[in-house]
Amino acid sequence: MTEPHAGPDAINGDLERDAPALFRALSDVGRRVFYPPGIPQQAAQARGLALDGTIGQITDGHGHALPLPEMEAMLAVGSAERLSRAFLYSPVEGVPELRQAWRARQRRGVDDALSSTLPLVTNGLTHGLSIVADLFAGPGRAVAVAAPFWGNYRQAFALRTGAEMRSTPAFREGRFNAGVIAEALEGVPAGTPAIAIVNAPSNPGGYMPTASEREALVRSLLALAEQRPLVVVVDDAYAGLVYDPSVPRGSLFWQLAGRHPNLVAVKIDGVTKELSFFGGRVGFLTFAAPADSALAAALASKVKSLVRSTVGSPVAVSQMVVLGALECPSLEASVEAVRLRLARRCHALQEVLAEADAELLRPWPFNAGCFAVIELPERVDAEALRQHLLARHETGIISIAPHHVRIAFCSLSSEAIPELVHRLERGVREQMKGRRPRRR
Repeated sequence: MTEPHAGPDAINGDLERDAPALFRALSDVGRRVFYPPGIPQQAAQARGLALDGTIGQITDGHGHALPLPEMEAMLAVGSAERLSRAFLYSPVEGVPELRQAWRARQRRGVDDALSSTLPLVTNGLTHGLSIVADLFAGPGRAVAVAAPFWGNYRQAFALRTGAEMRSTPAFREGRFNAGVIAEALEGVPAGTPAIAIVNAPSNPGGYMPTASEREALVRSLLALAEQRPLVVVVDDAYAGLVYDPSVPRGSLFWQLAGRHPNLVAVKIDGVTKELSFFGGRVGFLTFAAPADSALAAALASKVKSLVRSTVGSPVAVSQMVVLGALECPSLEASVEAVRLRLARRCHALQEVLAEADAELLRPWPFNAGCFAVIELPERVDAEALRQHLLARHETGIISIAPHHVRIAFCSLSSEAIPELVHRLERGVREQMKGRRPRRR
C-alpha cells in the first residue's frame, strides 16, 4: 500500500494495478487529484501530542474549543468532549466514529463477503455527486440515466464537467424498463468508459423496482460491463423509504459490488432523507472495495483532495449530532415511524389517483421515496398548468417538460392529498378548455 502522503503517480499506480477498469474510467481531473501533505495532513500527524501548534483553529490552549455561550446553548450533542469537537474542524474525511457507525448501518443484513470502503463524509449528497463527477466525468463522457431524472444530475455532470447526459424513459407501456441504461448508451463505442446513475427509490418517479425488475436491471448492467468500464453511481438518497411490503428495500449497490471487474460501483447516501435531517448536510461516499486495501486508500486520497479544495472539511456540528443519534437505541424505531407516516401519504395518493379521470391524469407507478409523476394529456403544457394552479387554485406542483408534473406527497398531510388531486384534475380540465392563467 502507498504511504498516505504519496503523490499522484504512486496512487494512480495502485489503481491501475488493483482496479484497471476504474483507472481507465477516471477523468483527467480524477487522475490528477491526490491528497497532498499539506496542513490537514500534518495536523493529523500531530493530533494528540502534548504540544500541537499545527492547525489554525482557536482553542483553550489544550485542544478544546472556545464556543461562544450563545452558540453553545443552542447545541446538545452529549459530553463536553463532543461539544468541543462540534466547534472544531472535522477531519477532511469525516469524524472517524461517525464513519464507522454509518458503515455499520449501511451493512445491516449485508453478506460479510461483500466489500465496501469506510464511507467518506461529504457536505450533503449533492457534494458527493459532484465529487464522483469530477473523478469520472469529463467532456464527451456518456452519463446514462432513466428519464425523467433529477435536474441537478445535469448540473453536476454535464454543466460542470462537459459530460453528455443520455436518457431514455424509465417506463415502457406502464412497466419498469430494466434496459433503460443500455438503451441510453446505445451508440457509445465498445471499450469507451461510461457512467450510469441508478436512483432507486427515484426522484422524481418515486419508484423502487421489484425483486425481478432489480435482477433484470443488474443483468443489463453486467452485460454493459462486458463491453466497457462502467461506473455505476447508486444514488441512495431515499434509501429505505419503500411502502410496498413485497418490494425489497435494500440498496442496489450490494447487488453490484464485486460482480464484474469492469463495473465500478459507487454508493452515495446520507442523513437528509434517511434520518430526516435536511439541514444537516451530511452525506457519505462509499466504494465497492475492501476497507483496508490500497485501492480504498487511493480513492480516499482523491476524494479528500476534492473535499479539501472545495468545502475544506465537512461540517463538524452536524456530524456530531448524527453520531449521537446513531448511538441511540431508539433511532431505528423513530426512522420507521417516519417511513410509516410517508407510507400512509403514498397510499392515500395512490387511492385518490385511482379514482381520477384517466383521460386527464395518468400516474406512473410509484411505491417509494417522496414523489409521484403524473402524465398529462398532450394538449396540456406542464409549465402552463403549474402557473395556472398557482394563479387560480393556490396549489404548487413541479412541472417536468413537456407533459408531466411531480407531486411531493412527502410534504403533504394525508388529509390534504385528495384536495390537491382534485385541484390538479380541475386545472387540467380548464387548460384543455383553453383558459389562461391570470397575470399576477
